[in-house]
Amino acid sequence: MNVLLLYPRYPVTFWSFKYALKFVGKKTAFPPLSLLTVASMLPDDWNIRLLDLNIKNLFDREDLQWADVVMVSAMLVQKESADQVLERCARLGKTTIAGGPLFTALHEEYTGLVDHLILGEAELTLPLFLEDFSEGRALPIYRSEEFPALTETPIPRWDLIRTKDYASMMVQYSRGCPFNCEFCDVTTLFGHKPRLKKPEQFIAELQSIYDQGWRGSVFVVDDNFIGNKKAIKEMLPGVVEWMERHDHPFTLFTEASINIAEDDELIDLMVRAGFDNVFIGIETPSEESLKECSKTQNVKQDLVASIQKLQGRGLAVMGGYIVGFDHDDETIFSRQIKFIQESGVVTAMVGLLQALPNTRLWYRLKEQGRLADSATGNNTDGTLNFTPVMNRETLVQGYRNLVKTLYSPKQFHERLTRFLENYEKPDFFKKTPSLRQFGAFFKSIFYLGILGNGISQWYYWKTVVKAAVRYRSAFVETITLMIYGYHFRKVAEKIYRNTLSERESVPS
Repeated sequence: MNVLLLYPRYPVTFWSFKYALKFVGKKTAFPPLSLLTVASMLPDDWNIRLLDLNIKNLFDREDLQWADVVMVSAMLVQKESADQVLERCARLGKTTIAGGPLFTALHEEYTGLVDHLILGEAELTLPLFLEDFSEGRALPIYRSEEFPALTETPIPRWDLIRTKDYASMMVQYSRGCPFNCEFCDVTTLFGHKPRLKKPEQFIAELQSIYDQGWRGSVFVVDDNFIGNKKAIKEMLPGVVEWMERHDHPFTLFTEASINIAEDDELIDLMVRAGFDNVFIGIETPSEESLKECSKTQNVKQDLVASIQKLQGRGLAVMGGYIVGFDHDDETIFSRQIKFIQESGVVTAMVGLLQALPNTRLWYRLKEQGRLADSATGNNTDGTLNFTPVMNRETLVQGYRNLVKTLYSPKQFHERLTRFLENYEKPDFFKKTPSLRQFGAFFKSIFYLGILGNGISQWYYWKTVVKAAVRYRSAFVETITLMIYGYHFRKVAEKIYRNTLSERESVPS
């Protein structure tokens, strides 16, 4: 049987890094880890192909004609592309199997449109489906209310992709988060108790990527890598040893909660293991809004001091921020700018609050009669799926002005300078730049230093000279961040151009 694993297109967001890819000669940022893992669970006698629509256009391919079965995995933000894929499969009469966060959250919408829905985590539901499918009695829906152990999760099928098409590889160590943020769907999908792979599993996955010839960035995609600190501390020494034995072939980055800053031992272990970046949901400087959304771990911290501590220990911080909480008033936009500038978080990802399906926020707003359309999963597209306390037009226009200001050349340069003043690069990261890094630098000269507009050109050269003279050890990081800044500025410009068409989705 011919089986096509199909990954829908990802829209342009801060996380897509679309506009930065040309600097490093890559086609997309991240591979479809979910489908690569599912591929390892499928029968050995199935003929498998993987088509990533972020790499190749479906309409230019004959894979659908080849396939007997099409398996689709997607996140909520990929819904538009997923719907197009499923529509075409239906026209061609293809059997469709779908799973992942999109279909788990909105399964009622896809009942009847997809032949077989595999909901929740595949370790539990996929084997049941495969057994029934092989006997010709597969059901329309498979689901489980339980959360599987990850100790038997297989190594992804990296042979199904060309790793050189991607800017970063991906691995996963845990699922679940101990916190209870009102707007977050992680606990809805994966529970509050972090479930972990065995340390040897994680190292085996690093080895499998290494054996594919990959050298460079690896994203550890846990929603909260430090959800179980004790287990992480027991696992990381093995990663440190593996990294040292292989001459640090990877730089790692992940997502974590701000309480990482409380634990010096954990920070040291992560840096020694090769982590140089961490994404943290910082959200807002408003304590009232943090309490509103149950982000208690942030209330307990001096957020700016925590961020600067991490930067000073070698962990650059990528920050997630939100506007649109019930306690936000019209001052939140200037407060966010001041807060982000003071912290030196260069890659600040600011979005509008969205009520994601089945979150506590979603249920609260539904009960209050404030819920409108389904969330898009893209908190940068200027849309709201609920009625905010703040005037809707004021909120959306304030958000647009906020991102435009944050990624203007002046503010971005000031933030980058603040970061460089705080950042201390670990010695083992101070290597001769790779050919790809040299190439990215020369492309940055062309695109940013020569083709950029006057004000952005001036700040580009000012930053390059400053880094070369005062922050030489962090020169590679400086160029990388300026390339990210170019991408973020393009996204901010796109956000700013969006028209205010929200009123149509507001309940009367």
